[in-house]
Amino acid sequence: MSLSPDQVRRIATLARLAITDGQAAAYGPQISAILAHMDTLRTLNLDGVEPLTHISEATNRLDPDLPGPSLPPAALIAMAPDAMPPFVKVPKVLGDGGGA
Repeated sequence: MSLSPDQVRRIATLARLAITDGQAAAYGPQISAILAHMDTLRTLNLDGVEPLTHISEATNRLDPDLPGPSLPPAALIAMAPDAMPPFVKVPKVLGDGGGA
């Protein structure tokens, strides 16, 4: 069963992707194939298999969190593409603001 173009558009909206009608029609069977593969993975017997949090035993090096030198505010304002001193303007990233 293939996803309808409307379902594909809904998934694209949730992922914040802009797709054309042609892409919505083409992606339906591809996404359906991915979901079918996920159903196949659900049928695997994983009794006795220990869950992994990471593929290796390596751990991150955690340096002490000590303050270091910082930029003077005037230098930061001079480097910013848009500023309203003493603030730096950034694009809205929540809601319908698009993204950075």
